[in-house]
Amino acid sequence: MIQHRVTMAGKNDDDQDTSVVVETRPKTKRPPLYKVLLLNDDYTPMEFVVAVLERFFGMSHAQAFDIMLTVHQKGVAVVGVFSHEIAETKVAQVMDFARQHQHPLQCTMEKE
Repeated sequence: MIQHRVTMAGKNDDDQDTSVVVETRPKTKRPPLYKVLLLNDDYTPMEFVVAVLERFFGMSHAQAFDIMLTVHQKGVAVVGVFSHEIAETKVAQVMDFARQHQHPLQCTMEKE
Protein backbone atom coordinates (compact mmCIF):
# COMPACT_ATOMS: atom_id res chain seq x y z
CA MET A 1 0.00 0.00 0.00
CA ILE A 2 1.27 3.47 -0.86
CA GLN A 3 0.98 6.20 1.75
CA HIS A 4 0.89 9.88 1.00
CA ARG A 5 1.21 12.56 3.67
CA VAL A 6 -1.15 15.43 3.04
CA THR A 7 -0.52 18.49 5.18
CA MET A 8 -3.53 20.55 6.08
CA ALA A 9 -2.63 23.92 7.69
CA GLY A 10 0.62 22.50 9.10
CA LYS A 11 0.40 23.23 12.88
CA ASN A 12 -2.54 24.21 15.05
CA ASP A 13 -2.60 26.70 17.96
CA ASP A 14 -1.28 24.09 20.40
CA ASP A 15 1.79 23.51 18.16
CA GLN A 16 0.62 19.97 17.28
CA ASP A 17 1.14 18.39 13.87
CA THR A 18 -2.13 18.26 11.94
CA SER A 19 -0.90 16.19 9.00
CA VAL A 20 -3.29 13.57 7.63
CA VAL A 21 -2.09 10.26 6.21
CA VAL A 22 -4.13 9.19 3.20
CA GLU A 23 -3.77 5.61 1.99
CA THR A 24 -4.19 5.02 -1.72
CA ARG A 25 -4.32 1.64 -3.38
CA PRO A 26 -2.64 1.21 -6.73
CA LYS A 27 -5.19 0.47 -9.47
CA THR A 28 -4.87 -3.14 -10.54
CA LYS A 29 -5.86 -3.90 -14.07
CA ARG A 30 -8.00 -6.99 -14.65
CA PRO A 31 -6.21 -9.59 -16.75
CA PRO A 32 -7.55 -9.95 -20.30
CA LEU A 33 -10.04 -12.73 -20.93
CA TYR A 34 -9.94 -15.23 -23.76
CA LYS A 35 -12.76 -16.89 -25.67
CA VAL A 36 -12.42 -20.62 -26.27
CA LEU A 37 -13.86 -21.54 -29.67
CA LEU A 38 -14.92 -24.87 -31.10
CA LEU A 39 -14.70 -25.20 -34.88
CA ASN A 40 -16.90 -27.35 -37.09
CA ASP A 41 -15.55 -30.13 -39.28
CA ASP A 42 -17.24 -32.75 -41.43
CA TYR A 43 -15.88 -35.77 -39.57
CA THR A 44 -16.19 -35.42 -35.79
CA PRO A 45 -19.43 -37.05 -34.60
CA MET A 46 -21.94 -34.73 -32.95
CA GLU A 47 -22.12 -37.03 -29.92
CA PHE A 48 -18.38 -36.62 -29.41
CA VAL A 49 -18.68 -32.82 -29.45
CA VAL A 50 -21.49 -33.01 -26.87
CA ALA A 51 -19.32 -35.26 -24.68
CA VAL A 52 -16.39 -32.80 -24.94
CA LEU A 53 -18.60 -29.86 -23.91
CA GLU A 54 -20.00 -31.78 -20.94
CA ARG A 55 -16.62 -33.11 -19.81
CA PHE A 56 -14.35 -30.08 -20.25
CA PHE A 57 -16.76 -27.16 -19.96
CA GLY A 58 -19.17 -28.50 -17.32
CA MET A 59 -22.24 -28.08 -19.50
CA SER A 60 -25.48 -29.97 -19.03
CA HIS A 61 -26.47 -32.31 -21.83
CA ALA A 62 -29.05 -29.78 -23.11
CA GLN A 63 -26.54 -26.89 -23.09
CA ALA A 64 -23.90 -29.02 -24.81
CA PHE A 65 -26.39 -30.14 -27.45
CA ASP A 66 -27.38 -26.53 -28.20
CA ILE A 67 -23.75 -25.40 -28.52
CA MET A 68 -22.94 -28.42 -30.70
CA LEU A 69 -25.79 -27.42 -33.05
CA THR A 70 -24.44 -23.85 -33.17
CA VAL A 71 -20.99 -25.17 -34.10
CA HIS A 72 -22.54 -27.43 -36.74
CA GLN A 73 -24.74 -24.72 -38.27
CA LYS A 74 -22.50 -21.64 -37.98
CA GLY A 75 -19.10 -23.29 -38.20
CA VAL A 76 -17.86 -21.96 -34.86
CA ALA A 77 -19.11 -21.23 -31.35
CA VAL A 78 -17.72 -19.69 -28.18
CA VAL A 79 -17.79 -22.41 -25.53
CA GLY A 80 -16.40 -20.35 -22.65
CA VAL A 81 -14.49 -17.25 -21.59
CA PHE A 82 -11.51 -17.67 -19.27
CA SER A 83 -8.20 -16.22 -18.13
CA HIS A 84 -5.30 -16.93 -20.49
CA GLU A 85 -3.96 -19.90 -18.51
CA ILE A 86 -7.33 -21.60 -18.12
CA ALA A 87 -8.27 -21.02 -21.77
CA GLU A 88 -4.91 -22.46 -22.85
CA THR A 89 -5.46 -25.53 -20.66
CA LYS A 90 -9.00 -26.09 -21.97
CA VAL A 91 -7.79 -25.89 -25.59
CA ALA A 92 -4.97 -28.37 -24.89
CA GLN A 93 -7.33 -30.78 -23.08
CA VAL A 94 -9.87 -30.74 -25.91
CA MET A 95 -7.22 -31.14 -28.61
CA ASP A 96 -5.53 -34.03 -26.76
CA PHE A 97 -8.87 -35.76 -26.13
CA ALA A 98 -9.90 -35.39 -29.79
CA ARG A 99 -6.52 -36.69 -30.97
CA GLN A 100 -6.74 -39.69 -28.61
CA HIS A 101 -10.11 -40.54 -30.14
CA GLN A 102 -8.83 -39.89 -33.67
CA HIS A 103 -11.16 -36.98 -34.38
CA PRO A 104 -10.04 -33.82 -36.21
CA LEU A 105 -11.99 -31.52 -33.85
CA GLN A 106 -10.33 -28.10 -33.58
CA CYS A 107 -10.43 -25.88 -30.52
CA THR A 108 -8.81 -22.44 -30.41
CA MET A 109 -8.71 -19.33 -28.25
CA GLU A 110 -8.71 -15.62 -28.97
CA LYS A 111 -8.55 -12.48 -26.88
CA GLU A 112 -11.95 -11.13 -26.00
